[in-house]
Amino acid sequence: MALAEIGRRGETGVDRAAFSAEDRAARRLLYVWAGECGLEASQDSIGNLFLRYPGRSGELAPVLTGSHLDSQPSGGRFDGAYGVLASLEAVATLSRAEIRPARSIEVVAWSNEEGGRFAPGAMGSQVFAGARALADVLTVRDAAGVVLSDALAETLAALPEAAPRAAGPAPSAYLEAHIEQGPRLDRADVPVGVVVGIQGCLWLEYEVVGAAAHAGTTPHEYRRDALQAALELICRLREMCLKRSPTCRFTVGRMAVEPNTPNTVPGRVTFTVDFRDADPVGFAELGRELRAACIGAACIGAACIGAAGALQACELHVRELFHHVPETFSKHLVDVVATATRAQNYPEFELVSGAFHDALFVAKVCPVGMVFVRCRDGVSHNPLEYAAPSDVTAGARVLMSALLQLAAE
Repeated sequence: MALAEIGRRGETGVDRAAFSAEDRAARRLLYVWAGECGLEASQDSIGNLFLRYPGRSGELAPVLTGSHLDSQPSGGRFDGAYGVLASLEAVATLSRAEIRPARSIEVVAWSNEEGGRFAPGAMGSQVFAGARALADVLTVRDAAGVVLSDALAETLAALPEAAPRAAGPAPSAYLEAHIEQGPRLDRADVPVGVVVGIQGCLWLEYEVVGAAAHAGTTPHEYRRDALQAALELICRLREMCLKRSPTCRFTVGRMAVEPNTPNTVPGRVTFTVDFRDADPVGFAELGRELRAACIGAACIGAACIGAAGALQACELHVRELFHHVPETFSKHLVDVVATATRAQNYPEFELVSGAFHDALFVAKVCPVGMVFVRCRDGVSHNPLEYAAPSDVTAGARVLMSALLQLAAE
């Protein structure tokens, strides 16, 4: 709740954009709290902040744990911030109890997970994992024209006490605690979840081209109505996906209609599809068919949308915006989290994350695992986002137990 005062919006909302003054203040507060536990601070070239609890053996690769401090423009108090603070609390508890595991444990606050100010999201973890080069993001600008390189330089300079992070071995493992951001734990009345992976995600943009025409003078049989064609296309694509994979996610979240006037037949419509699935085979097969969707009498194959109705009179162009295959977490780390859950006397509840997390990209360099905690009604990215004290405590206990196991290996 103290951290949520930084960037507070209304009674319970948070607006703490990456590399902003609020983000710098949050990093400063985290650094102060870490100093009270004797943790060593460092930051890397993209602004990821690391807080190290030294283990008995400096030669062993550390265990990494954490999440992010930045928020959505109209976000809540728990998304990201909970994972950082649960990690800090776990390490602080070990420090107070004078428990020194073999491996060091590092708490990390990843830079720019949300991507709300500077796109793309998960920028810090991607650069850390080598999935994206630092040079590729330094020229990105926000809506006000601020260049990321300038905002990043201010952020690094604002915490001179944190030494530049030295090169070292890849972490032995990474654990991330997070609110679920969905309703499954809440509906099942379970406080903690064991995450076994993250759904794959495919973003596509569809452009349907017809012809603008007068709404009053053009009979329906002569129209090339792009909006009507787009609606038919959306319904058929959605039906195809849900019929083949009932557990997949199919979302049309953005649509632009041109010329967008009340008395004109739409001549051009673009819309996006966000498709997600946890099954690698289903994700790959349906992804291919969504990319290959076509309209008109010349279409063949399962991805053909058909030749009837408004679709036949229009053209279709499909462009891929983003693609990431499903991530199945390390069986060993899933087992460690499950064991820790049982040891704390909580029900063992496995689930797949439908949202991206930094763990998705850190998985490129080391085994990863996640601990989910229940959030009320599954609400997230919203000022009403809430997790009960007993649930955030449960997640921190499971996290600390799992960290102790991994740091002893």
